[in-house]
Amino acid sequence: MRIAVFGDVVGRSGRTALIERLPGLRRNLSLDFIVVNAENAAGGFGVTPRICEDLFDAGADVLTTGNHAFDQREDILIFDREPRLLRPANFPASNPGRGSGMFQDKDGRNVLIIHVQGQRGMAPIDDPCAAIDRELEGVKLGREADAIIVDFHGEATSEKYSMGHHLDGRASVIVGTHTHVPTADDQILPGGSAYITDLGMCGDYDSVIGMEKSEPLHRFVSKMPGGRFSPATGPATICGIFVETDSKSGLAVKASAIRTGGRLRGIMPD
Repeated sequence: MRIAVFGDVVGRSGRTALIERLPGLRRNLSLDFIVVNAENAAGGFGVTPRICEDLFDAGADVLTTGNHAFDQREDILIFDREPRLLRPANFPASNPGRGSGMFQDKDGRNVLIIHVQGQRGMAPIDDPCAAIDRELEGVKLGREADAIIVDFHGEATSEKYSMGHHLDGRASVIVGTHTHVPTADDQILPGGSAYITDLGMCGDYDSVIGMEKSEPLHRFVSKMPGGRFSPATGPATICGIFVETDSKSGLAVKASAIRTGGRLRGIMPD
């Protein structure tokens, strides 16, 4: 199976670039399944039903989110209505939506997506390791699921690496999201799981992690808020990972970062 996962979509620039490029990426990389983290797609904070539909129409199969999942509060019940839109599984059970789902690709193969949020440097939340283990109960890679993809939304690189090793051999793909900066450690772990500490964002890199520069700079220099954060509007770089899995085991046989457009040096799989 050929899989791509794309990092946090930030604002209009990020979502426009990804929506325009996604059909071509699916075609050129012969992708069977696409996951997109969309938690910053609506003005940098959260996601709306319309944006979800635009991303699905462009080729995304599942959308994940993170700590900004419910920032667009006018319609958070979309998380109940739309099974392809996930919030972290270790959010309180009373929250709208779900943190995992079993989906099928165009050939009927089962793809389990699990989404959790980290604890280090984040708001207090339940144990992500325990949440992941619960979601994996009764689901074995290569048997009940042809592929398992985990989006670990976290701040600390050490926590992301620990989760990678915790899941190595039990998931096809383990990606980190949230920090908006792509890491150069795309690899296949010893147990056969593809891993990257952070996918990076789909957004304008002439910015402060996707936000127009003046307000973050003002706050760092003056220690005082001056206004609202707003997404940068320049050309976006699309960041993600491409993974090819073994048809029997579901483990990764190829893993390569994807970076295209905007300011960052381009990387495309062979």
